[in-house]
Amino acid sequence: MAQSPSAAAADSARAPGPAQDTPLVDTHFHLYLRDMPLTGWAWHHPPEDATAEQFLSVMDAHGVGFGVVAAASLHGDYHDYTVRSLRRHKRLRGTVFLRPETDLYTMERMKADGIVGIRLFFRRVPNPPDLRSAEYRLLLRRVRDLGWHVHTLVGSPMLPDIIAAMEEAGVKLVIDHMGHPDPAQGVNCPGFRAMLAAVERGRTWVKLSAGFRVASPEAARAHARALLAVAGGERLVWGSDWPFAAFEGRVTYADTITALRDWVPDAALRRQITGDTPMRLYFAE
Repeated sequence: MAQSPSAAAADSARAPGPAQDTPLVDTHFHLYLRDMPLTGWAWHHPPEDATAEQFLSVMDAHGVGFGVVAAASLHGDYHDYTVRSLRRHKRLRGTVFLRPETDLYTMERMKADGIVGIRLFFRRVPNPPDLRSAEYRLLLRRVRDLGWHVHTLVGSPMLPDIIAAMEEAGVKLVIDHMGHPDPAQGVNCPGFRAMLAAVERGRTWVKLSAGFRVASPEAARAHARALLAVAGGERLVWGSDWPFAAFEGRVTYADTITALRDWVPDAALRRQITGDTPMRLYFAE
């Protein structure tokens, strides 16, 4: 849900003033309008719009300079609003869901508009595709040739195979929401361990994001600290997950920055995670 004017004002009142360690880049948030078409398997129906202008206002209130729109799984490959928003606001980049038959010329135009990658989201998708099929090998080759990345959120049991397929394709991989580890096993689940190994191999990044979706603040902290121990600041980025789908009214933007400071106590490391690393990954071209 996009924040209403009153909610946005309340969030701004809680916002930290601009400071040396204020996040420069938010790498995970969503834009949508309530009347946009939903997929047949959409898991949430947004109660309010979440517009680019609303988000830019929240960014400005918190001293955040740049943002990367994460394609919303609710709307599948309807990415028209995101693309038009990127054309209007050059501080933003974004990702899209693409059908594997999407042609190179369409993708090149998207890159010119500010698209920097594609999203794979299979957590609730019936009959996930074969990423090693000829059609997906072609799509992933085009992603690689364009210098884009793939970012994904999948159930922990699927993550090792997704990582292997992306490494075989030679694409940059960004894993959302700290890998979404199995709640019962946490940092010891096979998916989380596979993610840490992929980070060490050098073409995988992980988002410190959506801690409010984890069972407890302590669990979120444990996931983040395990990632920090392996990835340092070079393979981690931060995202708010605004407008907090299914958690509307329970999370504010300021809360996500507070969580980041809890996960990463060192200010210099936070600056790397929220500034240097995402600027190189998303805004270098």
